Amino acid sequence: MRIVFMGTPDFSVNVLQALVDAGHDIAAVYTQPPRPAGRGKKPRPSPVQKRAEELGLEVRHPLNFKAEADREAFKALDADIAVVVAYGLILPQAILDAPARGCLNIHASLLPRWRGAAPIQRAIMAGDAETGVCIMQMEAGLDTGSVLECARTAITPGDTAASLHDRLAGMGAALIVDVLARLDSLSATPQPDDGITYAAKIDKSEARIDWNRPAPEIDRLIRGISPFPGAWFEHDGQRIKALDSTLAAGNGPAGTVLDDTLTIACGSGAIRLLRLQKAGKSPQDAETFLLGTKIPVGTVLE
Repeated sequence: MRIVFMGTPDFSVNVLQALVDAGHDIAAVYTQPPRPAGRGKKPRPSPVQKRAEELGLEVRHPLNFKAEADREAFKALDADIAVVVAYGLILPQAILDAPARGCLNIHASLLPRWRGAAPIQRAIMAGDAETGVCIMQMEAGLDTGSVLECARTAITPGDTAASLHDRLAGMGAALIVDVLARLDSLSATPQPDDGITYAAKIDKSEARIDWNRPAPEIDRLIRGISPFPGAWFEHDGQRIKALDSTLAAGNGPAGTVLDDTLTIACGSGAIRLLRLQKAGKSPQDAETFLLGTKIPVGTVLE
């Protein structure tokens, strides 16, 4: 099929590669424009742009589709279909209608649960037992389109947003290739009205750990926003990110270090910190971290 691909972050790269590997004709790749990044604040192309250029594909990054010229340029591609995954722009109706067979979106949740910007993180933070990816027909509403196919996966106690992201990215890439191969035989199912939830973008204000919360909730927060923005606490005036954790036995005043393996008392129960990161430093497992940073038993973390 002749496809317009629209995506921006790492999650989208696997999908682009899978479409190319499956032999589809990629008419053009749309992605967000380069953004200032790093210490020098030099414009950095998106992961999708990097891969598209490596593949020799045409890359476009309009700021939006308000200009008639951008809409006409998209329409002129004469695509059979558009595949959209974490693109980062709301598409106007004129764009949704331009490809002969419309636009398909790969969404990282089991719709209608977790419509919106941060479905992977919110599923872990909420304690969901499973999640997945859905291929849906796009319409003007936010993730409201009819669903063609879904794939499911369990959320394990060891999953972080990073590990679940990578698993779902692979699942989404395989599923869209399968859906495109069977498109003529598939029928879309409207999403039910029951069970709708919204995955709001993670706000940095959510990232500070409140040790007064129950241990399961803190554990899910840590894993759910790892590695970015990363849950954090303060010790000796330094901000330290907690990037992985597990539930542990123990109790005591909230925030108290209970042993020399970084078991921390919570409002109820306790967690053990498994991976940490100081500002400007690389992530370290807890044992390595403690070689350079002393956090004695009895310390109360803030």
